[in-house]
Amino acid sequence: MPQQDDGVRLGAESLGVPLGERATLVQFSSAFCQPCRATRRTLAEVAAMVDGVTHTEIDAESRLGLVRRLRIESTPTVLVLDAQGVIVRRAAGQPRKADVIAALGEAVREGSPRYRAPLDAPPRTSSR
Repeated sequence: MPQQDDGVRLGAESLGVPLGERATLVQFSSAFCQPCRATRRTLAEVAAMVDGVTHTEIDAESRLGLVRRLRIESTPTVLVLDAQGVIVRRAAGQPRKADVIAALGEAVREGSPRYRAPLDAPPRTSSR
């Protein structure tokens, strides 16, 4: 899973579901996308293998605002989020199971040591 999104964080409000305790696999799909079905199976299998990891699928057509903010250009697109919702990895197309597991390992291992505001949070202001 090749790509990273520097500093982008998603909250439960953006996704419409709670984040996983350790990590979240987010899949953007479309109705007639054959690779989306295989991706759904792969991500569900990987999520079932690791405690505290959830998989959620988002219909790209019904969430166009989020798709635009995240620059999702094709389906399936998979985002791997750490426990705080920071995007650790992104991949377009059907991912290999081994790549998902490796990206998930990175998300669980690294966590998010510094604060990053979710897309749906108001901007932080400094108190100077």
